[in-house]
Amino acid sequence: MDHMMESDMDKDVLISVTGAQTGGPNGEETELITKGRFSRQSGAYYITYDESSVTGMLGTTTTLKVDGGVIALVRHGCVNSQFLFEEGKKHLSYYDTPDGSYAVGIFTRKMDVDIDDRGGEITVGYAVDIENTRFGVSDFHMRIYEGGPGVPPSG
Repeated sequence: MDHMMESDMDKDVLISVTGAQTGGPNGEETELITKGRFSRQSGAYYITYDESSVTGMLGTTTTLKVDGGVIALVRHGCVNSQFLFEEGKKHLSYYDTPDGSYAVGIFTRKMDVDIDDRGGEITVGYAVDIENTRFGVSDFHMRIYEGGPGVPPSG
């Protein structure tokens, strides 16, 4: 018998990502609605999708790994980076772009994860410093919907 109590899961989903950035010369908000993959392996959830011109990272694939109280956000392509989000903690990361590579500090102010095998929501609020200079405060909100007819509800 090779049936496990909790088998891994992998499916197509619709993903809505809203990002807000305060600080710098002007605040900026972006929203991306795209198709992606949602999977669970060994108790960790993975959300993978392609960035677009909306986010300014066309040609980049983003993967979020949600494992307990830690979220790893990994980007590959035109932009390469790995950010770790853990509430109340600061993690140092790197950010490689066509314009150069930067040391980035991510301090996670708040993190709320409410997902299960059907999808759900992730909200992260964090402060960013680049090369030890305070860059601003960012938030992102992700909603994961099972694929199928219809469009995610707005609001």
